Amino acid sequence: MLNPRWLAGLGIDRRQFVVVFTLLFNVFTWYYITLMIIENIPLDASITSAFRTVFYLAAIGSGLAGSLLSERIRRLRLFYLWMSMGVASSLMLASLEGATIAYISIAFVILGVSFGLGIPSCLAYLADSTSVENRGRVSAVIFLFVNLCAFPLAIVLSTLDLSIYFVVLVLWRGLGLAVFALLRPDEKTLEKTSKSTTFLRILHDRSFLLYFVPWLMFNTIDSLEKALLKDFFGSEFHRLIITLSPVIASFSILLGGLLSDRIGRKRVVVYGFVSLGVAYAIIGIAPLLQLAWSFYLVVDAIATGILWITFILILWGDLSLHSGREKYYVVGSLPFLATASIPLSVMPLSNVLPAGTAFSIASFFLFLAVVPLMYAPETLPQKNIELRRLKGYIEQARKLTDRYRQRRD
Repeated sequence: MLNPRWLAGLGIDRRQFVVVFTLLFNVFTWYYITLMIIENIPLDASITSAFRTVFYLAAIGSGLAGSLLSERIRRLRLFYLWMSMGVASSLMLASLEGATIAYISIAFVILGVSFGLGIPSCLAYLADSTSVENRGRVSAVIFLFVNLCAFPLAIVLSTLDLSIYFVVLVLWRGLGLAVFALLRPDEKTLEKTSKSTTFLRILHDRSFLLYFVPWLMFNTIDSLEKALLKDFFGSEFHRLIITLSPVIASFSILLGGLLSDRIGRKRVVVYGFVSLGVAYAIIGIAPLLQLAWSFYLVVDAIATGILWITFILILWGDLSLHSGREKYYVVGSLPFLATASIPLSVMPLSNVLPAGTAFSIASFFLFLAVVPLMYAPETLPQKNIELRRLKGYIEQARKLTDRYRQRRD
């Protein structure tokens, strides 16, 4: 059982936390396993890349549809439908051996739908279950467990036959569904509290756009640079980055979530962009220096973790304020999903630009992305920032007083 005192520090009811944790932990680890299966299918690289694109496009389309469907059916029913589809679609992969390209494509379309359909409601439920004061901490704890568990899972599965992947995928999604059902979540707590809004209204929201544009620039640049790294160093180095980055990012995810509740979302995001811009600039200056690449890989993983936790889980919940949260989350996720769907083979940057030049340009655009953030509002209320700062001063004063008394005694 989870310690109630520990959960009290997160500022969330224990039952609510377990339900939210089960939903997010199960689906995101399932998502990582699915990506591993795509990468390990013994097919031509271009065909594998096409399957990845099919998966992400299906996730985008079903995510948009899911945000609309959430206005017509109750969340509890949507979650059961969504998780059941995940089990059924995972079963389809068990018959991939000897299957035609058309069948595999259909299987990955259904997999994408099984991922994207319930994600907007899942993230909206996270926002509804937390307050603006504790959303960063709760999100960080959940995402930290996802990343820490995904890495050893990847190592274990990499030693097994591909057919075992399919069994694990079915069992894992089925386990999530079983645990969710055993928790017997109260339908009232899962009932949506958001009012209906439109996608057009979201795109006219100035505060949303001031955060959305830098997020779009980051994902575009990150995808292009990852393609450059794969061309420049080869697929093995690219796979090493994919494997190690989540581990390094796990610690920055926790740090980013805690800091976002302490000093505000805006400052945390700006720090992430600036640090990443500096790392890119160093590569631009010294592209042949091994130390520069090592510094870049570490800073890139740290900054990526900070930006992921802030943009994927926290910001859109802050900005929606109980108004169309599913749609805010799905639109906010589009830059990540859309850039991930672009095949790396269509971006052979190494044939156009040398690594130093490409990273220098990327550094310029990352610093440019900070400009909209200067005009973006802070979503964490100022009174909360000042209160936490005051508590810090009081704590420091108490420690100094205790030291003075110990010396005097």
